[in-house]
Amino acid sequence: MSMEAKDLYAALMHELKNNLGLLAMAMDRIPHSGTDEHDHPLDESRLLCQQVVERLRQSLLLYKASNHGLPLEIDAYSPHEFLAECGDEAASLARGRLRIDVEVAGDVPAIWFFDRNLADIALSNAIHNSLVYARSVITLRADLVDGMLCFSVHDDSNGYPAHILEALANGEPFASGGTGLGLRLAQMIAQAHTNKGRAGELRLANDPGAAFSILLP
Repeated sequence: MSMEAKDLYAALMHELKNNLGLLAMAMDRIPHSGTDEHDHPLDESRLLCQQVVERLRQSLLLYKASNHGLPLEIDAYSPHEFLAECGDEAASLARGRLRIDVEVAGDVPAIWFFDRNLADIALSNAIHNSLVYARSVITLRADLVDGMLCFSVHDDSNGYPAHILEALANGEPFASGGTGLGLRLAQMIAQAHTNKGRAGELRLANDPGAAFSILLP
């Protein structure tokens, strides 16, 4: 595929992402009726629309990474505010179906240097997965772990499949498609963050539900 064709392909994905974003906003304005026959399909449709938007967002980032490397823009941000905004997004998509808890450990500093846009992409993917599989609660946390800022998403689902955990433990690529693409991108985002010779990490566990953590030095 020529560079011109690739650029047109990227432009098309960008346009589709924006149009789906507008559709999701329009669906947000449709009120609940109080009946499962109306509300459940509406909430499922809204979540699916947002998932497609995120997938296109990830695809555009991978396209940029394949041509120019992962675009990294480090600046000073508040982990507290960032996580609160992620919690608001999750609560908006959950629409009361799940409880969304946001917790920040007391030793998390007021400011940390990281790429906010990339961190948002990584956490949004984890949140969307949890919105699909969680039974009743999703917890977003910020901690200091091994001297790095750790953003995590925990849920009460059945957890990650064994092959996902094994692939990460063995340094093998995640399966393509589905959860694998988002996890591979999250790993790239974590490892792109470096400081004083340390690179970020992606950690996954079943605790007992799925526990997604991205550590930024």
